[in-house]
Amino acid sequence: MKQVQLGKRLVTDHSAPYVIAEIGVNHEGSLVRARELILLAKQGGADAAKFQSYKAGTLASKHSPSYWDLSKEKTTSQYELFKKYDAFGPDEYQALAACCRELDIDFLSTPFDDDAVEFLDPLVPFFKIASADLTNTPFLRKIAAKGKPVVLATGCSTLGEIDEAVATLRSSGCADIVLLHCILNYPTENRHASLGMIAGLSRAYPELIAGYSDHTLPDEAMTPLTTAYLRGAVVLEKHFTHDKTLPGNDHYHAMDTHDLRRFITQVTRIRELLGPTEHKTPIASEAPARQNARRSIVLAVDVRAGAVIEANMLTYKRPGTGVSPVHWDEVIGRKFVRDLAADHVLQWADVTASG
Repeated sequence: MKQVQLGKRLVTDHSAPYVIAEIGVNHEGSLVRARELILLAKQGGADAAKFQSYKAGTLASKHSPSYWDLSKEKTTSQYELFKKYDAFGPDEYQALAACCRELDIDFLSTPFDDDAVEFLDPLVPFFKIASADLTNTPFLRKIAAKGKPVVLATGCSTLGEIDEAVATLRSSGCADIVLLHCILNYPTENRHASLGMIAGLSRAYPELIAGYSDHTLPDEAMTPLTTAYLRGAVVLEKHFTHDKTLPGNDHYHAMDTHDLRRFITQVTRIRELLGPTEHKTPIASEAPARQNARRSIVLAVDVRAGAVIEANMLTYKRPGTGVSPVHWDEVIGRKFVRDLAADHVLQWADVTASG
């Protein structure tokens, strides 16, 4: 069984999903709003509340063009967009980590530069690495050297690139890696979600836990996250907001606490339906049916002691408390040891040990 310790949870390939509410920078620079979002994530049932730690100047050049839906977020420069939301520093993240401890929810934040790796290291139980940094070799080495588990998003990546990233992390000190399927479209249309790739990741990396970072628009049934879980993703991340109607940034493709709670309820029901094991075997509640709904060999006629058993003397009826018809051929040719009436449910004690 594959397993990895993520914060307070031991996550396995058959466990309930570890759910990350990706607050990101939807707090828009307000520490009060950030704390409110942590509380809402906790109330919704998330395992972790995650932020993004960056400074525009170390993340993007002033000439970096947008790659998101401009009808939702009109800023055409990555630098200008990130500059709007990079107000938090080490003190704010320490305060948010303390808030998470008080609420008993794991604190996470994705680092986007070397300084963030350093000040986040004592605050986070594991590191999340964004898809865009999968090919950032020196950055991967720096994070891996901290010796903590790494959750690596794989948006817009080839298997060859993922191979190199995994090898870099392992050779630099990271023993536990989770791979998140991800599509870098903001938002991701359902027809582009490509959730079948989750199984592909699991085949390519059978020793690693698989997950999914979702950028689709949430629906009432939380279909993308639910489907991802059924496809084998046991670490699930989705952007999180207090108000999905807010313009710009990551509000428009985020879930809110009501969406999250519906998903947790849905996945709890699914896990109940799936049961505790994949091994096919009778379960305890089937015992009465196994005994009474199955057939036994039953006498079709009255018989006398010493008679050789022939097929025309027998039939098969419920309940299954006698000799099973699976032994039909073994019974034929033996002898009855006593007189028996028609409709008697045959027992092994009724026949000789051999023909």
